[in-house]
Amino acid sequence: MKTFLTLANSLSIFRLVVAPVLAWMILSNRWLTASFLLILAILSDIFDGRIARRKNQDSAFGGLLDHSCDAFLVAVLLFVLSKTHGIPLFLPLLVLGSFLQYVLDSKALSGHKLRTSFLGRSNGIAYYVLASICIFTEALGINFSGNLFIVFAWVLISSTAVSMSERLWTLLNK
Repeated sequence: MKTFLTLANSLSIFRLVVAPVLAWMILSNRWLTASFLLILAILSDIFDGRIARRKNQDSAFGGLLDHSCDAFLVAVLLFVLSKTHGIPLFLPLLVLGSFLQYVLDSKALSGHKLRTSFLGRSNGIAYYVLASICIFTEALGINFSGNLFIVFAWVLISSTAVSMSERLWTLLNK
């Protein structure tokens, strides 16, 4: 029997806990602190799965927890960045909808492992990239055109919609 409280799961939960703190730092224009917390969150995402596999503690639950914490964190970040950087509000809503579809489609709530796709994984990374660019450029005092962020966000909206359509198509053709 695998235990819930593992180092890997704790690293995932860290992202859940740090999300509202990150939001507050962004809204308070504490970009350097937000950058530091975001780096810690990214590192926790990089290492949680590796640690779980190395310690033979990987599980369907751990995978669901990892992806849930990722979705929550990026949705919170993109929502706050819609206020500070003009990211379309539709993007964080679509991230949550896409994640919900991902969980339901994979039957993860009944203990199945999540069924990933290349485009879905790429989008997940790109959500982090967009949030990171917004936060790190503020911390470094680099002035990027706001249009760059918005164009990147619309590309992500489009690719997320395509990913969701592909998942739906696959599900309907089973």
